[in-house]
Amino acid sequence: MVFQLGGMIDRILHGRMLRQWRLAARDSTRQDLVTLRRHRYRARQLRGFLNEVIFAADERLALPVIGSNAFPRSFGTDWGWRPEAWRGPIAAKGMSSVDTKSMLGSEVTLFHDCARSELTLRQLRNTREADLAPYGLRMDVFRFDGSFLSLVVDLPKAAITGLTKDHLIRMDTIVEMEKPIEIFARLNIRHGPNTEQIVRELPLAEEKVMVEFDLAYSGINEKRIEKAWMDLIFEGPEMNQVTLRDLTFSRRMRAAI
Repeated sequence: MVFQLGGMIDRILHGRMLRQWRLAARDSTRQDLVTLRRHRYRARQLRGFLNEVIFAADERLALPVIGSNAFPRSFGTDWGWRPEAWRGPIAAKGMSSVDTKSMLGSEVTLFHDCARSELTLRQLRNTREADLAPYGLRMDVFRFDGSFLSLVVDLPKAAITGLTKDHLIRMDTIVEMEKPIEIFARLNIRHGPNTEQIVRELPLAEEKVMVEFDLAYSGINEKRIEKAWMDLIFEGPEMNQVTLRDLTFSRRMRAAI
């Protein structure tokens, strides 16, 4: 009963406030300047809070749901992961004139050797019905005077826990570009003093891109694996916009031969 009464009072107060502002809007063309100035001040205060509520509500209520780690996984997958930049909002939404080794969140780092950076990197909200990832990452490249450009994604500890040469590591992504370029994925696994590197070119002719890394042909020491990360290397990125709508990783045991 208390909750019903509180809800009724809230509706009455809300309706009264709407009527007040409706009258203020109607009379704004003929009010005296003192009253009009007071109404403008109050309206601006109210608009600030309303904009915050609308922005937060649009972001949280839009699909896909923030924090989602859902994506299709192959049979036998024993680990799957979507990095935070594609999973939820990060504190720094974007950067311009991005310096090398700049981080967006705690897992993604941009590397380049430009003398003068004309790069931007920002997180954007996915709202397409086809998107499973709540967020995407967009990179704008204008003049580019460097020799390399890469995004590095640090893989979590769970990715290497129990990792063996019998595993396949899979990366799925959705890439949008203004003009075609080549993108390479390089898996790096540090084991002791050595780092194993496996490179795959992304098949960008398809909307949903997938590459697999078969560790059976690697030289990793399974007992000394310390860290793993993925480099996404962009060839000839000048005057282009590249959007990674999704990025996911998973692993499974390879089929016995």
